[in-house]
Amino acid sequence: MTLPMPKTKTSTKMRTSVLSASVTTVFLLAGSVAGGMYLVGRWPDPGPGPVASVSSAAASPAPGPPAPVVTSEEPEVDLDAELAAAVAPLAGDSSVSVAVLDAAVGAGAVYGNGTYATASIVKVDILAALLLRVQDQGRELTAYERSRSVTMIENSDNDAATALLRTIGGTTGLDAANTRFGLVGTTAAAAWGLTRTTAADQLVLLKTVFGTHSKLTEDSRAYLQGLMRNVAADQHWGVSAAGSDWALKNGWMPRSATGLWDINSIGRVKSNGHTYLVAVLSTGQQTMATGIERVESVAKAAVGVLDGAR
Repeated sequence: MTLPMPKTKTSTKMRTSVLSASVTTVFLLAGSVAGGMYLVGRWPDPGPGPVASVSSAAASPAPGPPAPVVTSEEPEVDLDAELAAAVAPLAGDSSVSVAVLDAAVGAGAVYGNGTYATASIVKVDILAALLLRVQDQGRELTAYERSRSVTMIENSDNDAATALLRTIGGTTGLDAANTRFGLVGTTAAAAWGLTRTTAADQLVLLKTVFGTHSKLTEDSRAYLQGLMRNVAADQHWGVSAAGSDWALKNGWMPRSATGLWDINSIGRVKSNGHTYLVAVLSTGQQTMATGIERVESVAKAAVGVLDGAR
């Protein structure tokens, strides 16, 4: 699709990363260390003392040094640093940012803090804002809203996105909803694909959609999750490469000024029995195909960092 518009530390195992001001409280501590580093105290040899008689010496043997004191420190894992080490070599000549969270234990990390154009991943945000508006009004989606929502998410339909952005009150409505969701680095644009956001903010949005502590009701979350699990076959790429049982939304957009591509992917995947929320944003990709390949490799690397930290 072509759009013209657009980690305190310590746990029993790891130190989670501080993400950003918007999501610092999101990341909890988790896991346990298989083995620690042990520091053994070394006591000095006893100094000279009075010479005891044979009888007293036999009755009272000279005391030896006190038993050594053993302390332990669990090694810390800097998840942000590990994520950077894993992802930076993958960026190549493009710009990439990624945020990842283990949804069950709360451990997460972010690489990169720049803002990126959303392209079509903003459609998740638009629908979340619509569902919040519907909740506030104490009603259900109309048949029209439901129809437009399905085509917007499952087929990434642009006209549906434009119509629903209008329904929620345009950029003012989207910005207001994002304030309530806790997105602090996202600014809506009338040309919705040019909405600016951060990977950390997209993780907050994913928690709104997939988490239980959310401004959206269980029914609203289930509806949006269902659409993200049912995107069209030609959109089965992106964060889905990092695991199974995925639900996602992708965005892809060529930039007229440079001829390069913005390729983004956000969603939920499962790997090794854990559920992960992952957001990958990128710009400056030579082609859509190479951008997709890069985004998928970054998503897999990000999930691998948290998998390896347990």
